[in-house]
Amino acid sequence: MTRHRLGLTLVTLAALAWSTTGLFTRALPHDAATLLVWRGTFGASGLLAFMALSGGRNGLGGFARLGWPGLAYALVSGAGMVCFITSLRTTSVAHNSVIYASVPFIAAGLAWLALREAPSRPAVVASAVALLGVVLMVGWGDDGALVGDGLALLMTIGMAVMLVIARRFPAIPTLPAACLSALISAAAAAPLSQGLAVAQANIPMLIGFGLVNSALGLTLFLLGSRHLPAIQSALITALDAPLAPLWVWLVFAETPGVATVAGGAMVLAAVLAHIWHDATHPNPG
Repeated sequence: MTRHRLGLTLVTLAALAWSTTGLFTRALPHDAATLLVWRGTFGASGLLAFMALSGGRNGLGGFARLGWPGLAYALVSGAGMVCFITSLRTTSVAHNSVIYASVPFIAAGLAWLALREAPSRPAVVASAVALLGVVLMVGWGDDGALVGDGLALLMTIGMAVMLVIARRFPAIPTLPAACLSALISAAAAAPLSQGLAVAQANIPMLIGFGLVNSALGLTLFLLGSRHLPAIQSALITALDAPLAPLWVWLVFAETPGVATVAGGAMVLAAVLAHIWHDATHPNPG
């Protein structure tokens, strides 16, 4: 497997892991900030345990090798999570989703400025189709707020910055960076929580949330995005939009509306078509 195809596979798996956010939050009766605290805590704990068991002191020594790129990656990731939480409190989910769907274009612009990495035409077209699909899924409406929309934009820019950092510095120690990112997001969300006490019966689900959605998602994304142009990594993360309601439908039998199905199909088709294009062309852009 080439590095490019490996990157496509890993980022796609990361998008699958992240798409379970709606499933876990639907199943757990806690506010978003409390869920993110426990998500980050259990995710970081799982990564720490894996590093200690697999590498002992050498595994944990990866924190010393993060350098400023790894620290910057973790800080931007944690700050983006704070913006995400606060945005959802002050603007609509629809506005948040549509603004985030612009991340491929912001990532492409930053990658060109920082790395002189020009986006390919197929990637731009696929990103535009995916953006239209998200708009169709969630609409736009007039229920947004300037502050919340601004925070959603900051979150989107943060994701684009993370993609450029991973692309520019592929030697960032993956597990320590993902672990530190999870810890920062948990610490940042704690002041926004309505109460960190949780029922014992919910702890296994919270552990799964942390290990799958945080630890696995962050690790796969950092491993894969270093091998792909920033716009491609950002485009693939758009799979979260159609997959999130799919998992909820499968588990809770909540039937999505026509607009959600149609828009999700557009996003899915755009991403899969671009992946197919890369797989059938020897020099993907």
